[in-house]
Amino acid sequence: MILSLIYQGLIIVVLLTFSFGPAFFSLINTGIKYGYKPGSLLAMGIVLSDFLLCMAICLIVHFGAVNLFHSEKAQTFSSIIGGIILIVFGAFYFRKHAPLKTEESIPAIDYQAPHPSLMILKGFVLNLFNPAVWFLWLGNVTAISKTLDYSLIKMIVFFSIVLGSTLLVEFTKVYLAGKIKHYLTDTLMTIVNYITGTSLVSFGLYLIYDHVFHQLR
Repeated sequence: MILSLIYQGLIIVVLLTFSFGPAFFSLINTGIKYGYKPGSLLAMGIVLSDFLLCMAICLIVHFGAVNLFHSEKAQTFSSIIGGIILIVFGAFYFRKHAPLKTEESIPAIDYQAPHPSLMILKGFVLNLFNPAVWFLWLGNVTAISKTLDYSLIKMIVFFSIVLGSTLLVEFTKVYLAGKIKHYLTDTLMTIVNYITGTSLVSFGLYLIYDHVFHQLR
């Protein structure tokens, strides 16, 4: 059973850290633009929302109330709210920023990072209001709960270890992203912003279309 849990834990860490969703693109963009500290704060917000969401679903599975997630109205409502939030976040990446260099002879300057609490809040909200994350955790918790005999304590310990490992991987991603920061030109940074913004807006539009317009067909 231990080997099975280790294998399942590794799969969850990979899914959380290398799934190319809104949080992934925003995290890489933040690491490149602002550096390690702001990026790590964003990662903390993302993992914090994962932790709270995971614990909530552990309680729901433990008390046998999983059917709440299968309600068509609940799925549609969460998709609309999540889609709108992702579109709003994505739109900010299309704004024009101060250039990395004022003149060719002047060294690259850093962007002014937002307040630390705002970075944590951004990561928290961006991840929490992505319905795909909810169903990812529902699947993970449901699968693991069977292996752990639906023991709430065992599930909390297991997922705490998994999310601790996830946070370390996220910190590593931010560190590596920050390393390439000084090699970027204004043009490349603009492209990175547009890719991030387009990805977030696309995810948001897909969520709304898939759960609203698709039902009208």
